[in-house]
Amino acid sequence: MKAELGVVIINVQFKKGVLEMCVLVLTAEHDTYGYELANKISEKFLIAEGTIYPLLRRMTVEGYFETYLSESPDGPPRKYYRLTAKGRTYMTEMIKEWKVFSQGVDNIIAEGLKE
Repeated sequence: MKAELGVVIINVQFKKGVLEMCVLVLTAEHDTYGYELANKISEKFLIAEGTIYPLLRRMTVEGYFETYLSESPDGPPRKYYRLTAKGRTYMTEMIKEWKVFSQGVDNIIAEGLKE
C-alpha cells in the first residue's frame, strides 16, 4: 500500500472485492453516472475509470440498477444509474457480510501482531 497525493494505492485483489459494494453505497442516496462514481471512489483509493463501466453494465443486467439518460450542461446526455429495490437489498446484505469479514480480519491482525 502506497500513498500518492493523499490517495491510497491498494492491492488490486482488495479492490475487486469491495468495488461492487462501494458502487452500491454511493448510489444509495442519489442517482449517479459512471464518471462521477469513478471520481468519488478514486478520492479514497485509485481505480481506473474504465473499471467502473463493465461493473455497472453487469450490475444493471443483474437487476441492481435502472438507467436513464439526462441532459448535461457539459456535453452529451449522461447515463444515470438508479439503485433498484433488489439492489438496495443486495447492498444491505453485502454491508452486513463486510462488517463480519472486516471485523474478523481486524481481529486476526491484532492477534497476529501480539505474537
